Formats: sequence, structure tokens, C-alpha cells
Amino acid sequence: MGMGEEIPARAQERPSMARNAVRLLVAPDSFKGSLTADEAARAMAEGARRACPSAHVTLLPVADGGEGTLDAIAASTGARAVWVEVTSSGGHRKKAYFLALPDGTAVIECAQAVGLPEAMASGQDVWHRATWGVGEMIRHALDLGHRRIAVTLGGSGTNDAGLGMLSALGVQLVDDAGEPVPPVPAAMHRIARADVAGLDARLRGVELLAVCDVENPLCGPQGATRVFGPQKGVDAADVERLDGEIARVAEICERAMGRLAASLAGAGAAGGLGFALYLLGARRLSGIDFVLDATQFDEHVRSADLVLTGEGRTDEQTAYGKAVAGVARRAQSHGVPVFCISGSIGPGAEALYDQGVTALFSITPGPMDLGEALANAPLLLRSAVENAMRAWRAGREGWVRSNE
Repeated sequence: MGMGEEIPARAQERPSMARNAVRLLVAPDSFKGSLTADEAARAMAEGARRACPSAHVTLLPVADGGEGTLDAIAASTGARAVWVEVTSSGGHRKKAYFLALPDGTAVIECAQAVGLPEAMASGQDVWHRATWGVGEMIRHALDLGHRRIAVTLGGSGTNDAGLGMLSALGVQLVDDAGEPVPPVPAAMHRIARADVAGLDARLRGVELLAVCDVENPLCGPQGATRVFGPQKGVDAADVERLDGEIARVAEICERAMGRLAASLAGAGAAGGLGFALYLLGARRLSGIDFVLDATQFDEHVRSADLVLTGEGRTDEQTAYGKAVAGVARRAQSHGVPVFCISGSIGPGAEALYDQGVTALFSITPGPMDLGEALANAPLLLRSAVENAMRAWRAGREGWVRSNE
């Protein structure tokens, strides 16, 4: 069965089905450091088939809007990759791609243009990095006629409040003398006005989505600069100053655009890129919900007998908008049990039981060095899934016999 292949509709009386008609939906996130979501799905499928050779297995790897989101969507939807040339956060030209979905949606991953690893390796400090390339990707999507554009906000190396993106889309930032000001943090103190007359008119009527699970506002104690700035290179001594400049410039942009956006949940995502998208009229959508909708998860899960999901580490953080929690909630709404099989199970993971996870499993059979676990992740995952499926199959078949 192919990736994302639709599962035929069937009777709702699960216990009376033939024993060889088990239908499994395999929907893991990546196991960071060892397996992509696609690789994890394939390893899970192999383990499941060892226990249930006749099972119908559908692979639907997922992501929560961060790294790997484009890969997960492409693997399950037949989306087309569109390669374009854009400006990196450090100012050089580079190749990046976005996805064109069959329904006409363009999915842009901001990290493709302004990702953190590339930014840190570029030699350009955070004061001179901008999100210009994200705006260029949006322009390319508009050129192709897309009327629905989703921007995933994870893994950025910028802290420019999205000014670079706005500039690429036609907003001009000027000083007191009316001279243009570059859209980088180092020059924010010069910005006196935002001229929106040149804003790309094609944005009118386009549905924009800010795909993220971050709830931080743009400024303040929980804002982009104070929470995420240091990991991007903002020195502790400069955090308050930059946060203040961003707050000032945000008010200028809000007046020019006619929208209040700085205080909205998610405005601080991707160094304030969420704020700039909100100024353009974007609405926020959970990363995992966006991925599940794009891959038609509900269509697949309603015909499944069991869902297999997992990630590198499952703990109390998983319940807050992570992929596994999203998968479990959707499956629960259709009455389908969920096995979560992860690299490790940490404190607080039991909270997932209330969100639809039926059982939690770790792939490590005992104490094991991290390097060894990472190196043997495919084998360990196959084995753990096989054991879980053998137990599930035994219980299921015993229940069927008792109800015949």
C-alpha cells in the first residue's frame, strides 16, 4: 500500500471483522537525531507486519510545523516541490523550496529561507539577519496563482519582527528624512515610518496561515527577543534594548497597516515573523492540526483499527501541541485506539492517556548508551512495534472469539 493511500470504507462493527483484515495507520513524528518521520513510519510498518503479516498498513508520517513538516506533507499528499532562489537571513542568494498542494495551497517553511543552523554558520550576526527570503517565497507563490498560503514558523535564525518579509512584499521602512532603512535589527532605531503604499496588492483576498504552536507575544517577558533571542545570538546585555526597539517599531507598523498584532498569541514565533504575518491578515493554526488536515488524516483514521505513533522522547511537553498529542486527539474523536512507541518515555507522559493514547512503549529494552540507542533506532523500533502488535493481536483475537 502506498504512502497516504486511502483506506476503503468498512463496517463499523470492529469485533465481527475477519481476523486478517486488521487495518493499521502508522503516523509517527521524527525521532530526532536518528530517524525522519518517514523512516520511522517504515520501521514501524515492518515491525507491525512481522506480528500481523496480512495487515493493511497505511503510512502517514507527521510533523508539528517545525523541521520536517514539508517532508511529512509531501510524503502523504503528492504535493509538488517548487524550487526558487531567495535571499538567506545572512543576505546571500540560495535555493529553497515550498510545496504546492493538490488543493492549491502553498506551504512555505520559513526555515528553508532563514533557518537557524545556516544562520549561525553564515558568520552574519543576528543584528544583520532578516526574513527577506520568506517574503520572496510568498511572492513566488503569488506569481503561481496560489490563493491560500501557509507559512510554518519554526527553526528560524532571525529576530527582525518579520520586517524583512514585509519589505520583500513592498512595505518601505524610512527614517525621519524619508530615506530607506534596511529591515534588520541593527537599523531599527532609525525607523520613523512604514510606507505601505507599495504592498503587493495580490495579498488582498489571499488566505494566509501562520502555522505554529508557539503562544509568545512579540514583546515583553515572554516575547520573541527575551525568550528566543539568546539562542540566536542576542547578548544578554542587549536583550532589553532590542525588545524595546521592536516594541516601538511594531507600533509604527500597526498604525500603518491598521491592525493590532503584537500582543496576539504567536506573534513572537520565528523572531516575530508571526507578528508580521498577522499584520497581513494571517490567522494562526496549530502545526499538527495543519499537517493532519493537509494529509487528510481523518479520512484515514476513521477506517483504521489501530494507530501507531511515536517520537524521539515522549514526556510532559508532548501534551502541549506536539505531533503525538495531535494524532491521539484526532484518533480518539473517531474511537480508534493509539499506541505511542517512542525512543524514551519521560515524566508526565501519562497525561497523554487523557488525550487519546491507549498505551505508551519505549523502544529501549533496558539501560542503553544514548549513542547505541540512536545507532540502532530502526532495529529497536521494529522490535518494539512487533512486540506491541503481538500483544494487541492476542487481545483482539481473544475478544473476537469471546463475542462470536
